[in-house]
Amino acid sequence: MAQDNVPRLTPRLFHPRYWGSWLGLGLLWLLVLLPWRSQMWLGRQLGTLARHLLKSRVKIARRNLELALPELSRDEREALLRQNFESVGCAIFEVGMAWFWPDWRMRQLMTVKGEEHVQDAVARGQGMLLLSCHFLTLELNARCFGLVRPGVGVYRPNTNPVLEYAQYHGRCASNKYLVDRTDVKGMIKALRNGDALWYAPDHDYGSHASVFVPYFAVEQAATITGTATLARVKNTVTLPCYNIRTRHGYELHIGAPLADYPSGDEVADATRANREIEAAVRLAPEQYMWLHRRFKTRPAKGDPSYY
Repeated sequence: MAQDNVPRLTPRLFHPRYWGSWLGLGLLWLLVLLPWRSQMWLGRQLGTLARHLLKSRVKIARRNLELALPELSRDEREALLRQNFESVGCAIFEVGMAWFWPDWRMRQLMTVKGEEHVQDAVARGQGMLLLSCHFLTLELNARCFGLVRPGVGVYRPNTNPVLEYAQYHGRCASNKYLVDRTDVKGMIKALRNGDALWYAPDHDYGSHASVFVPYFAVEQAATITGTATLARVKNTVTLPCYNIRTRHGYELHIGAPLADYPSGDEVADATRANREIEAAVRLAPEQYMWLHRRFKTRPAKGDPSYY
């Protein structure tokens, strides 16, 4: 979505069909007024309830853990599954925090590791490709990074215009603007302008523009090649970037620029990106989005589904 297509608050958004959406957003706004620890407690309870109700998602998450982390025992994976759904519940509150909290309250809970890498890139006039992933804290990733250096986000527009309005403006609370995930030209333009571009290539987007490379214990996981494509933009550095929930708040991790990346070999580059993401996920695997069918695309037609 280009900057001239920013969602506007129009009378159409107040049609009765959207009252439920407004009610939900209003409730979320009220809930995130609570103390942070109270929100996290409520989130864990909500996540536990979701684990009992969302059987299909539990099945997907369990299967992903079996595929990705076979070195863990069954009991260890089940414990991780329970923690993961608690984190899912917390993530709902974290969306509200990212969208509605004022800067001063956000700063009270965040610490930054690696800010010097951003400062160095800014001093050199470089665009920053933020190599991120779908931690359940991803909304806070963008918000916290924006408090370090306002950037540009890559996202999927919501078909509900009320939620699209809230999502767009919430994600721009401390950032510049968003581009549709299909708008490659918009992404390149942001990098050429010396902006930071948040990019998460860790989901399974099908076989188009993908290669099959290792991701965790799965030897052939469909992985898009777009990371290296964007990293080739002139005067761009690639910085690993992710946000982890701790007992005391949130740690925004900004890694050093990836050396010799991209290499020009799309298989090697996709493998490198996956290794970087995997290393981040292993720091807090209970906070990763295991509910997505990450390994749904198989290398050849006729290969049995993992799910």
